Amino acid sequence: MENTVELESYKIQKPENWASTIDDTQLVQYIKESDFSNKQVEEGRDFCYFLDKIYYTSDNENGEYACVAYTLNEPGNLESASAKDVVVEENETYIIHRISVLREGVLIDKIPDTKIKVLDSENQSEGGVLSSNKKVNITIKDLRLYDVLILEDSRIKVFSERDFMRKEFLKYVYVSPSTYWAYGNYKFTFINDRKEPIAYKKTFFRDEEGNVLEPEINRLKKGERFIFEKENYINFFDTNREIASYIDFATESNWINLSNYIYPLYDEIYNKSSLKEFAPNLVEKLDAITDKDEQLQFAIDYVQNHVYYTYNADEMNGHKPQEPAVTYENKQGDCKAKSVLLKVVLDYINVDSNVILVNFSTDHYIKYYLPSLLSFNHVVVKINYKGETYFVDATSRDEFGLIENRGYIYFMHYLEVKPNQELQIKQPQKFSYYGINEKVDFSAQNNIGQLKLVSTYKGNRANYMRKYFKNTNKREIVDSWNNFLFYTLNYSNDRNGTDIRTIFKDAVIEIVSDDKKLNEFTIQYTTTIEEPYYTDPEKNRFLMYFDRNVVKNGARDFLHNDINFWHNFDNEKYEINLTTDQKIDTQEKYTIQESTINNPYFDYTSRKKVTKNGASIYVDFKPLVNLEIPNADFEEFRNDHHTIADSNYGVGIDIIEQGLLNRLKYSFKKSLK
Repeated sequence: MENTVELESYKIQKPENWASTIDDTQLVQYIKESDFSNKQVEEGRDFCYFLDKIYYTSDNENGEYACVAYTLNEPGNLESASAKDVVVEENETYIIHRISVLREGVLIDKIPDTKIKVLDSENQSEGGVLSSNKKVNITIKDLRLYDVLILEDSRIKVFSERDFMRKEFLKYVYVSPSTYWAYGNYKFTFINDRKEPIAYKKTFFRDEEGNVLEPEINRLKKGERFIFEKENYINFFDTNREIASYIDFATESNWINLSNYIYPLYDEIYNKSSLKEFAPNLVEKLDAITDKDEQLQFAIDYVQNHVYYTYNADEMNGHKPQEPAVTYENKQGDCKAKSVLLKVVLDYINVDSNVILVNFSTDHYIKYYLPSLLSFNHVVVKINYKGETYFVDATSRDEFGLIENRGYIYFMHYLEVKPNQELQIKQPQKFSYYGINEKVDFSAQNNIGQLKLVSTYKGNRANYMRKYFKNTNKREIVDSWNNFLFYTLNYSNDRNGTDIRTIFKDAVIEIVSDDKKLNEFTIQYTTTIEEPYYTDPEKNRFLMYFDRNVVKNGARDFLHNDINFWHNFDNEKYEINLTTDQKIDTQEKYTIQESTINNPYFDYTSRKKVTKNGASIYVDFKPLVNLEIPNADFEEFRNDHHTIADSNYGVGIDIIEQGLLNRLKYSFKKSLK
């Protein structure tokens, strides 16, 4: 075996005393064909003869053990089995116990054919991410199709002083296995060797009809085990519409006790030193700003843009933040450090604020999880100002505006770093401004179209568009708008396959204004279009503008049994004006159709104004956001979005062609209505 090793990252040795002990004779006995295994192989899937998985936790370490034997009948599985990477944290060791294959009834040790390299985990050490993780690269030579591969390994994380939170608290989520695999024997064991009890909660388990069972909560004292074991097992949950069943293990506690545990860690840091002492230059700049709104904006801008964000992966599982004086001096820090510095700055200018714990990626699940500080992976700042509550991510960059105009953060659950706190729910939001306010003028004269779009973006959209225009090639931006208009004007149906640049020959897009205080970003797009009308197969002509971005297909198409629809749309306002030098059908159904929707979760109106040579539509969309739509309300919510999609998101005008035959055709069409 070739070794280029750092010994602390991996070892080859026998399992720990808490793990299973399996000898070669037992292994061969476990790998037996059966009617169940033969059926899976006949169906073209690989088969796992057994999986023995153990999670062990003590006050000094966490450990995971697995022994698995599975077929390599599929080339894809053979390829992935031949080479894999295992990422280990600082003070974590990957331990190999056995690598073998059963080939034609003979058990062969493959450790001599295994090459192991230890590398820096370079994918996690860039862009402000600091990581001392290592990547153990394992390559097994001479694996063959139809081998049965046996892997037995462990990973053990020994707690350092920096892992004080892990020493004090345990959180582990066991998720039921992939639906791809069929298992002859499947066993999961959780061992609690800590002095404190571990609670566990079984969630999204189902009965034989697929109905979700009520969550089941139990506890494990020191020395006790939880065992989940199945024979001839396939996990049959619907991956597209159901949440996989899981078991949440966490040190038994409640939110009040957890908040009282963490608050002193932050309070000690707040009181280390005053802003005047460690940042006199910053204080001088703050004092020079007499307008309170602008002073608050400057404070947020400074911490977001002048202090570099570094994510230290080895420290994020602890919650003791860096001192603000150090963060200010070094001009860098992680989310905890930047948030604490921002709070200290806000304290100086007498703006009420506090640090809160969040987890944007698993926010939906926090309501199901057991109380645990380790459910959170990010820290932001909650600001109470002029009777309103705002949330600011100190790690964001390139955000602008007075606080009411800045980017909005969508999430639901958080724990405030104050004494005696329960888990809190962020309230639903109705915006006071439009995320997009757009006016469209499309005029066709002598079969030449003049198109102008003036779009004003605000809040999150302004921040995004500002970055987009800053970082994207101008030709690419114009092409993006051209492509959007190719579908919006319905040209995709009468000139599909045409080079879009030949349709929008002289397209120009430019920034009209950029108000950093209001956080409003306005652009203008103009172009000239020869043959501006959409022409159907019967040679009827139409001038059309239907903006499909107004239609929320995510709401219309959403289907899930366990997750509610997350409502996170912007206020939107559109004015679309179409004019022509041709006579139009002023009574056409869709040209005059209007809508008024008053759903509990959004208000939507479309109003029309029709003249003999044109039509206009005024669209106004105001949703209630940052909430989940309850199942009982969702069908009405979906149907109202279907109403919007029924031609209420734009306007089209039908041209009445000149000539007696065309007028007769038009009169006949009217008589059928």
